[in-house]
Amino acid sequence: MSMAHEITAGFMPLFDSAVLVAAGEMGFAAREGIELKLQRETSWANIRDRIAIGHFDVAHMLGPMPLACSLGLTPLASDTIVPFSLGLGGNCITVSNAVWDGMAAHGAVADLDPARAGTALGALVRERAASGREPLRFAVVHPHSGHNYELRYWLAACGIDPDRDIEIVIVPPPFMADALSAGRIDGYCVGEPWNSASVAAGTGRIVTVKALLWRNSPEKVLGVRKAWAEEHPDALAALLRALYHSARWCQDPANRGELAALMARPGFLGQPEAIQMPALTGRLQLGGGVERSVEDFFLPFDKAANFPWKSHALWFYTQMVRWGQLPHTPQNLAIARDCYRPDLYRSALKPLGVALPGANAKVEGALKVATPVGSAGASLVLGPDGFFDGQIFDPDRIDAYIAGQKNA
Repeated sequence: MSMAHEITAGFMPLFDSAVLVAAGEMGFAAREGIELKLQRETSWANIRDRIAIGHFDVAHMLGPMPLACSLGLTPLASDTIVPFSLGLGGNCITVSNAVWDGMAAHGAVADLDPARAGTALGALVRERAASGREPLRFAVVHPHSGHNYELRYWLAACGIDPDRDIEIVIVPPPFMADALSAGRIDGYCVGEPWNSASVAAGTGRIVTVKALLWRNSPEKVLGVRKAWAEEHPDALAALLRALYHSARWCQDPANRGELAALMARPGFLGQPEAIQMPALTGRLQLGGGVERSVEDFFLPFDKAANFPWKSHALWFYTQMVRWGQLPHTPQNLAIARDCYRPDLYRSALKPLGVALPGANAKVEGALKVATPVGSAGASLVLGPDGFFDGQIFDPDRIDAYIAGQKNA
């Protein structure tokens, strides 16, 4: 059969590229008449630059990255839109064994509780400062990443100033575990399997996870060159349908073995299936022989995981403002809001008769339990979506939210 559409897609070797990889490798794209050409990259900066210059039509992207591209925060500004999310959650914060021992001496226990872990880390940071030692160095994958913002959110909520009390550096995801074992960094926030890789190597301990910092929170998305999307609306709609079917397949526990085997191939993750299983099952090895189960650790499909909520884009925007990456102006706010495109998601998936949220945005942090919501089509369950510090983000009250954020 001849393919109606050829689409070039960049991705990073992270487990949350699975929906894009499986769409190409398991035939979901071909079934929609798409020849999906997957290209692996080594850094988020490369993904950002290659979509800007037209090497990629679409890419596996950090949730805030299309905002940064569209807001001119990147070397090569480019209008980039988000018509589809590739999943919720999937990140952890990992520290060296030495830092873990220091945290444990200040009351940390291996239970992943963000507040307890953060309080212990704060005590360790102050103890080190008092004895004149260098600040701890943490790595994130990119300045415009959920990782940077969730690490900073966690630290600030626990009384640690991320710009003064520690150092934050940028390291590409596949290099995190090696940077930790080489002693170049003391901790990091990254997506799986690069936390489990440090645990498996015996060099790091997982101290908390994204799924507990902000439950069912946004992570990777499908970034699309806006010009390409406008020139190829049928190709984009076909791709979104392929990704929908792929995401559903990836979520099904019956397919875990096959998905892990696919992702283990050298062209994708090149990591053993055992190191991927924590992301698939939510059963995390934390280090030191401790295992913990995390509900909704990574969701490729459930809880409307693929819907590009404007409230997710707007929360990322508030963090860009909070950490001095961008001034808060009506124009910047409008650009951020327009980046995420639930309208394109809806129009592509409407023919499938699937559950579609009725709204484009929601109050984040308001659902304490899993909640069935009204939707066009089948039933839809959202939440829980709470921030660990109890904060609520109402996208209709952005000025108040930005004004109320403390940086430590």
